[in-house]
Amino acid sequence: MSAFIRPFLPWIAYAVVGAVTDWRWGALAGLVLGGYQLLALRRAGRGWDSAVIQVCSVVYFVLVAAVAFHDPHSSLHAYARGASCLWLAAAAWGSLLLRRPFTLGIAKLDVPAQYWSSPAFYRVNAVVTTVWAAAFTITGLLLLALHGDTRPALAINIAGFVIPAVFTTRYTAAARARRDT
Repeated sequence: MSAFIRPFLPWIAYAVVGAVTDWRWGALAGLVLGGYQLLALRRAGRGWDSAVIQVCSVVYFVLVAAVAFHDPHSSLHAYARGASCLWLAAAAWGSLLLRRPFTLGIAKLDVPAQYWSSPAFYRVNAVVTTVWAAAFTITGLLLLALHGDTRPALAINIAGFVIPAVFTTRYTAAARARRDT
């Protein structure tokens, strides 16, 4: 599985589990999976730069799970999916503003260290992070507009991850091919 997809598994689990069961269990699934990923990265000696999404996941799912289990009928429920994507969008846009695209740390898991300081490596990651940030923003706004209607929300949520994932895979493959020629 691509290093660019793994960090988003908690969010995918949140969307799917929440759609087929209840938002409480979706939040708990996201929290457990995000926490597991964060611990695994840290135990493997990975830096915090490769765990930006996992840290954001854990914080978000702690907050949502606390609300969901405290008040399962909270009005937050209708907005939780959209808010989750906007939370990720804020993290992605913020990483770009800080000139530390969140994908840099993830890319370092698959790209040899000799390329990390090249302007091309930064540029590829800035483009990829921008695509993810835009996808999170659009998906979040669409989900907020649906006010919790789960039928179209699940399809939109899935598309909001699949489209940038496909772009990332293709774009990084093309960048790798250019680098290696």
